[in-house]
Amino acid sequence: MHAPLPLSFAQYAPAQGPGTGGSITYLVIAGLTLAGMWKVFEKAGKPGWAALIPIYNIYVLLQITAKPVWWLILLLIPLVNLVVLLLTFIELARRFGKSPLFGLGLEFLPFVFFPILGFGEARYQGGGALTAPAPVQPGVR
Repeated sequence: MHAPLPLSFAQYAPAQGPGTGGSITYLVIAGLTLAGMWKVFEKAGKPGWAALIPIYNIYVLLQITAKPVWWLILLLIPLVNLVVLLLTFIELARRFGKSPLFGLGLEFLPFVFFPILGFGEARYQGGGALTAPAPVQPGVR
């Protein structure tokens, strides 16, 4: 009868990371999201490179959607940040003529929906309902 072969420690060690395939997948997803966000910023009249700068990209996104800057603080609070970001993405979708469901897609599948918004036919429509209507002047149509 043969003695069992000793097992090396490596056979029991957990995986050491995402591996090459996981890393490439992550880079593709991040690249699609950033490229789409870059184009969305440009369509809204903001610098596209702003999409690359953490925190500043959220500041610019809040400007595009006319949300108050203090919402940046809310984005630091767990769970609250999900709601605030969802409201911001719904408004972003609305300003590009898309439905609130498209805003939901921006939140949960940004690597799909930001490129659709940025590279698609959608045009930035600006203010909309959040801006005050122009006063009506008597005698002017």
